[in-house]
Amino acid sequence: MNTKMKKIILTIVVAIMTTVGATAADTLTVRVKGMRCEECAHKVGNVIRKNAGIQGVDFNIERRTVTVAYDGSKTCADSIKSALAATGRYKSSPYSPTDTIMRGIGLRLDDMHCMKCANRVIQRVGGMEGIDSVAPNLDKHYVFIRYDANRTSKGDIKEVLSGMGFTPVNYYTSNKIDYAYFLIPEDKVNDDTQETALALDGVDDAQVCARNKSLAITYVKEETSEEKLIEALQASGIAAKLPPAHVCDEKQENSAK
Repeated sequence: MNTKMKKIILTIVVAIMTTVGATAADTLTVRVKGMRCEECAHKVGNVIRKNAGIQGVDFNIERRTVTVAYDGSKTCADSIKSALAATGRYKSSPYSPTDTIMRGIGLRLDDMHCMKCANRVIQRVGGMEGIDSVAPNLDKHYVFIRYDANRTSKGDIKEVLSGMGFTPVNYYTSNKIDYAYFLIPEDKVNDDTQETALALDGVDDAQVCARNKSLAITYVKEETSEEKLIEALQASGIAAKLPPAHVCDEKQENSAK
């Protein structure tokens, strides 16, 4: 190999190493106690991005954590922590993947009708990693679940329930909130339908269940109603309809005895 070719190769190698060095970033993950919602996360992100050299900010609301990618030649972990501490509200604390971070969620299950259903929920969800307790309420069609957000997540729990044939959506004790449950055509059982429902006025949460061909919605009563939701869904090309009155197999068995 001649000298000229060696110089060309060396130039290429140096250029690659320089590029790699420029794109490499240090990372910091901390817990932020006061960060409880997307709005809080937005505020925390704004504070962090005021530091020079910030290359990325990623949030996990359930864990109350923020992961920051930064250029170590322009800022450092202590500067980022100090910026958060200066807010007074969003102070950081150490985070470890081995931490236990307990959370509690209430999920409305309109298709949970009897103890047979409730026991299935207890057994299946209770067997997931990170689940601390599962408490169904048949009268109000909801289940309260305590879990370790470092071992599982609300999304994982909803996915398992949906796979079991339930249609879980956010549950609240407020009398300003109500719930709707619709049957939808098979060709509308998809993420697009769920996103369409979530975009409707007054909707807090929506979930599609493939097994039941159902769509459940949590909504604010002052902003919409079951009737308005059906109209809006049908106007969007989703032929949603109310289900017939449910007769549970367990109740049929009991009445026959």
